[in-house]
Amino acid sequence: MSNEPSASGRLSVEIWSDVVCPWCYIGKRRFETAVAASGLGPRVEVTWRSFQLNPDHPRGVRRRHDEYLAAKLGGSIEQVALLDQRVTALAAAEGLAYDFDRYVVVNTFDAHRIAHLAASQGHGEAIEERLLRGQLVEGEILDEPATLVRLAGEVGVPAADVEAVLAGDAFTREVEDDIRTGLALGLTGVPFFVFDRAIGVSGAQPAEVFVRALEVAAERAGSAATGATAQR
Repeated sequence: MSNEPSASGRLSVEIWSDVVCPWCYIGKRRFETAVAASGLGPRVEVTWRSFQLNPDHPRGVRRRHDEYLAAKLGGSIEQVALLDQRVTALAAAEGLAYDFDRYVVVNTFDAHRIAHLAASQGHGEAIEERLLRGQLVEGEILDEPATLVRLAGEVGVPAADVEAVLAGDAFTREVEDDIRTGLALGLTGVPFFVFDRAIGVSGAQPAEVFVRALEVAAERAGSAATGATAQR
């Protein structure tokens, strides 16, 4: 990561996430709590970045969450159920009602392309929230074109635009670039938060950790602004 703080008053926060990631939604809520508690909200600019937890999962193939995770981890359905109970309880503490019984594992590449489309129209935050909620709370199938059209439409993206993206390869490069950049910055899993390309926080950390990261980023930005003024 760069060691140069931002010289502007804005705090750039990039969040690498997968739209089907249970920890990402928990991390999103904890980060939002931190922004509100820090008092720095008006200065924070969030950019959502794409990542795939299961990039090799075949497109068009859908699997039950418990069966897929048991095979991936080399465990049993019963062990997955215990993991799900723990994550569900942590999510509930953040006001999120996870429903793993309806969670279906899909390839998320097209969902990420639609997220980039929505972001290009000013709906980046809204589409991230809608897709995470759809997957983790409502049991939506996020590789289904009609579902992506409907969910994107709910946040203001015209259906024709979504259909055009799904019919071609638009935003493929943007998704791939996000993944490459995240890996270059040291990403090993998601969620992954990067503050002003200088401070990295990995995982759905407690809100207090994010508050401190925001404060350090603000201090760096303030130092940069002071230094720039002194050099004039």
